[in-house]
Amino acid sequence: MLAVVVIGIFLAHRTRFGNQVYAIGGNATSANLMGISTRSTTIRIYMLSTGLATLAGIVFSIYTQAGYALAGVGVELDAIASVVIGGTLLSGGVGTVLGTLFGVAIQGLIQTYINFDGTLSSWWTKIAIGILLFIFIALQRGLTVLWENRQSSPVTRVNIAQR
Repeated sequence: MLAVVVIGIFLAHRTRFGNQVYAIGGNATSANLMGISTRSTTIRIYMLSTGLATLAGIVFSIYTQAGYALAGVGVELDAIASVVIGGTLLSGGVGTVLGTLFGVAIQGLIQTYINFDGTLSSWWTKIAIGILLFIFIALQRGLTVLWENRQSSPVTRVNIAQR
């Protein structure tokens, strides 16, 4: 799995494909106007996602030594929370693979603490992850609004000809 992370970092930050993905995530219309084929890049993103989901399913089946199709039900919240806690914006265009890895580590620490404590129900894991997800989404939204207000504030320009 470490190899997948290293390859993901390389793809995201060192290849043209990674730059196109960030551009489309930021604003698909702008990316299209810059000459990026948003349709083919989106298809390649879905193909990569399918391949990684297949790999995850195989690894999970080996880990559980079973092939039960409904074993991963409920993991969606954990996946989204890991990505958001890692700093990826749900609106797109911002995020890193290492940030997502950090989010997975934080989530793993929470689950491990609740399991080792023994006095808490396993539902507290979902509650804690949900609260963290809410906090991080609110924080991201607040920072986005602050950034947009900062960008749209009028800037006083000095006309060089008036000097």
